[in-house]
Amino acid sequence: MTHPLRSIEDLPLNRFHRLLTLRSAGGSFVDGYVLSLIGIALMPISNALSLDSFWEGMIAASALIGIFFGGLLGGWLTHVFGRRRMYFVGPVLFVLASLGQYWVQDAATLFLLRLVIGVAVGIEYPVATSMMVEFMPRKYRGPRLAAFVIIWFAGAALAYGLGELLLRLGGPDAWRLVLASAALFGALLLLVRLGTPESPRWLLSKGRHAEAEQIIKAVYGNDYSLKDLPEEPRTSTLSAWSLVRAGYGRRMLFVALFWSCSVIPLFAVYAFAPKVMDALNLKGDMASLGSLVITLLFVIGCALAAHLINALGRRNLLLASFLFSGLALLGLGAFHDSNTALILLLFGLYAVAIGGAQVLALVYPNEIFPTEIRTQAVGLGTSLSRIGAALGTYLVPISLQDYGIAPTLYAAAAITLLGLLVSWAMAPETRSMNLQQAAALP
Repeated sequence: MTHPLRSIEDLPLNRFHRLLTLRSAGGSFVDGYVLSLIGIALMPISNALSLDSFWEGMIAASALIGIFFGGLLGGWLTHVFGRRRMYFVGPVLFVLASLGQYWVQDAATLFLLRLVIGVAVGIEYPVATSMMVEFMPRKYRGPRLAAFVIIWFAGAALAYGLGELLLRLGGPDAWRLVLASAALFGALLLLVRLGTPESPRWLLSKGRHAEAEQIIKAVYGNDYSLKDLPEEPRTSTLSAWSLVRAGYGRRMLFVALFWSCSVIPLFAVYAFAPKVMDALNLKGDMASLGSLVITLLFVIGCALAAHLINALGRRNLLLASFLFSGLALLGLGAFHDSNTALILLLFGLYAVAIGGAQVLALVYPNEIFPTEIRTQAVGLGTSLSRIGAALGTYLVPISLQDYGIAPTLYAAAAITLLGLLVSWAMAPETRSMNLQQAAALP
């Protein structure tokens, strides 16, 4: 039996694609869960281990530091050793480091364990997204990658709910159980990933054509072969810095800039939502309700972006995201002393609008780089954006104290609108393209 010659990127979703979505997006769920736990447990940890302000800050920031190194390390290791091997590194580190937190007795050990967890999260970004994009049909690539962000928030929500429950029921040492609970989800992720094949595109990049052919037939059927896999641009890179030498420096600059411009205000607003609400004269129950509503609207914004990514196209979605979120932040700065309804409306507009930039931070770097440097590009983008996130998180309380709410929001708006200008000048359109077309240089 023969089939019309066509790209496997045009095939409909099959059972393998759906299972791969669960396997890869499950990493985002665990990321959201394990990173959010520290916000719930930090106060009882501080009391139990007698932490001073220095160690409180270091433990709170430890995972973010780990993500920086994990992104760089994970991108390189995934390029060298393959997607399949690295697919299991993150879950193993989640399990071991999370269990280790149950018996921790001092601040330095807890910092190191949280650092390892951050490294695992950083590794997950390049390996899980590249595995998805290299198997997924082009029509479903964008929406399925965009769903990673939604699933991250689901993991974070479960962490807050389950963590709060464990703290209420478990006594003074319940924080240990809260932190260790992530090991359960890490183990489940490890189990669900068993049986995942290697990416045929990575095998081809290493000259292992026979193995790639076998996997294509196992996934898509005996009627398909390497001739149905669009060939990508070939490079000979061994390091992240060779992105520039391969001619992809401009694209890497675009990814680093737009990703940073989207996460600096987001991390600042999300991490300090109660403080920002208080500065906007929303206090007590209204501040708590506002923070909860904003969190839900972040999820809605990401879901909306996932729905629109093919209809609007990548470039138009990114431009609209930066434009409307930047205008919302300008409005918040200008009307910071206005009535509650207007403030919540503008905050809500920001939360929904920024969803486009958030989901495209996973889509663009996986589409516009060829297989040989895809994981390195995602890893480098992850690491560089975390520098911006850390700066934003560090500077917000200082800016609120020294300059007030209006200048702080104007600064956030300026960064967001810088992202708009960068995207206008540099964002390509990859809608409806296969990976060969999307990764090709003009």
